[in-house]
Amino acid sequence: MKKDKKQEFAILKKFVEVYCNHHHGTNGEGLCDQCNDLLAYGNQRLEKCPYDPKPKCKDCETYCYRPKYRQDIKEIMKYSGMHFVKRGRIDWLIEYFAR
Repeated sequence: MKKDKKQEFAILKKFVEVYCNHHHGTNGEGLCDQCNDLLAYGNQRLEKCPYDPKPKCKDCETYCYRPKYRQDIKEIMKYSGMHFVKRGRIDWLIEYFAR
């Protein structure tokens, strides 16, 4: 996996971890089965992305997530994005969304 896709996966993982901690009670002890499955699916989709460089999901012409996963990812991104904003991680979010 290329560096930019590895970085995107690391960010996705952080978002999923925050969401799982607060919604599924994992308390930083890993991920629940549902979130682990979603993260594995997200990694698989990143690896198979035909675009180089990979565009932001909102600007992409191709939906790579199945509808169920797409809805879950939207919910996770919305919740975790606000979590990071409230904790002063705006610099981190700007870096992610500016790519």
